[in-house]
Amino acid sequence: METRRQYTPEQKVAILREHLLEHVPVSDLCDKHQIHPTLFYQWQKAFFENGTAVFERQRPRSQGSKDEAKIERLEAKLRQKDEVIAEIMAEHIVLKKELGEI
Repeated sequence: METRRQYTPEQKVAILREHLLEHVPVSDLCDKHQIHPTLFYQWQKAFFENGTAVFERQRPRSQGSKDEAKIERLEAKLRQKDEVIAEIMAEHIVLKKELGEI
């Protein structure tokens, strides 16, 4: 069984940048980085959904911001788990097709 590759946020952004700025086709990127297209599109969706955070004003650190930071960490962990589940499901579907169950 293959070991799952874990990509850092910086690596994910670099892969997205290749598509968005350098116009590399998604299929080429997925082949190059050995990722499923579904996973690429999940990263892209998360990138655009959370992009507004870059433009929000920075507030002074307070107890609320500590709680917000913890929530953000937990949400990131949950997103990562969702990505793994999506990848596993995609592989499961491929295997079912190969076995002729679909």
